[in-house]
Amino acid sequence: MEEELKPLIVSIIGNTVLGVVKLVVGLFNLSIALISDGIHSLSDTVTSVVGFVGVKLSKKPPDESHPFGHSRFEPLFAFFMGELLIVVAYEIARDSLGRMLSRETIRLTPTMVIVALLSILVKELMTRYALSVGKRLDNKIIIADAYHHRSDVLSTIVVLVGFGLQRLGIWFGDALAGFVVALFVGKVGVEILLENVNYLTGRAPPYEVCKKIEEVARSVDGVLGVHDLRAHYVGTKLHVELHIEVSPETSLKKAHDISEEVKRKVESLPEVSEAFIHVDIRE
Repeated sequence: MEEELKPLIVSIIGNTVLGVVKLVVGLFNLSIALISDGIHSLSDTVTSVVGFVGVKLSKKPPDESHPFGHSRFEPLFAFFMGELLIVVAYEIARDSLGRMLSRETIRLTPTMVIVALLSILVKELMTRYALSVGKRLDNKIIIADAYHHRSDVLSTIVVLVGFGLQRLGIWFGDALAGFVVALFVGKVGVEILLENVNYLTGRAPPYEVCKKIEEVARSVDGVLGVHDLRAHYVGTKLHVELHIEVSPETSLKKAHDISEEVKRKVESLPEVSEAFIHVDIRE
């Protein structure tokens, strides 16, 4: 099995089990906070399934319809995951406000606390596993999925705080916790949208990345100068176009060899997938 898929499979199984348990316990005890947290976990299942499909598509080799590969599917599916989170946040916030306005209260039980504590432990382990794999492979879908787990950890902590307020006699503690959970979920969704829209629209990389590409090109023996460097994101990786200058005495074969070495070294950078090199004679 591909390494990129393992964290997503763990996520699908873990989120489904946790979501169902939270929903059952929450519905049985009429806890809007625990029900909201269960919906949050099940929404992570949906986004992990979307991510799984996205990873499979993004790894497909180039073909006639996609001559530069399918890497844009990765941020596209991550973008969808962000949208789903925002929708879930709206639903949770609406239900929580409704509970506060109706002044409904709940009966706190030990089972509710145990489920919340178990969820925090499991989701934190899932977060660390997904982050380690996602950062090592530089996969935006897995990293986005990891932050979904982390938002679930934070939201469950808020649920416990709400339980504590309820225990202290503050009637809106559970509903308030549900509303704060919604804010957590919405924040993560917006952050994922903003990050991945840059990859989808072909935004240029930061200045530091362009400078590093130029330095790598200049380091090749026979390159006298570099100009007209342009780079943009195609998916989560860069396509780079640049001109190198060589001596007028350089033979055609030698100039070709120099350009191929520049291409090889630029494409060896972790941020770059394709490099297009033009050779100019220095006047």
